[in-house]
Amino acid sequence: MNGHDPVMSAAGPHRYAIRVYFEDTDAGGIVYHANYLRFAERARTEALRDMGIPHAELVERYNLMFVVRRSKLDYQRPARLDDSLLVLTAPVHVGGASVNLRQEFRRSGEDVPLVVVELQLACVRPGQERPMRIPARWRDGLLAMGTSGD
Repeated sequence: MNGHDPVMSAAGPHRYAIRVYFEDTDAGGIVYHANYLRFAERARTEALRDMGIPHAELVERYNLMFVVRRSKLDYQRPARLDDSLLVLTAPVHVGGASVNLRQEFRRSGEDVPLVVVELQLACVRPGQERPMRIPARWRDGLLAMGTSGD
């Protein structure tokens, strides 16, 4: 296990397993706050891949990519060295050119969130700043995860 393996679920949010290593923590053995953003990015990438709509294909086929437009992190409890975590990723709303996601970090086997990440991704063409329409296959894949559309 590389510490970052996907855990599939038949329904509901995408689940992604993470093991907390020494390199992820501060001197007190608590996960450094900025590392949650790295973990969340990996979980989103794997969620798209596991849904059959990988980010790399969006770039190659359409010259489009998802970028973070807005993020909010709510640190509720610390994760610690050697914890086994699950990142649950679920779209909250899919629009024409953006998607709002919620990502919860939990200790494996626990139902209480440690950290909740809420973010908005915008679909853009690299090098341009204006939003572009999300291709139908990606929009449909995100909607299939149980979101509300426009």
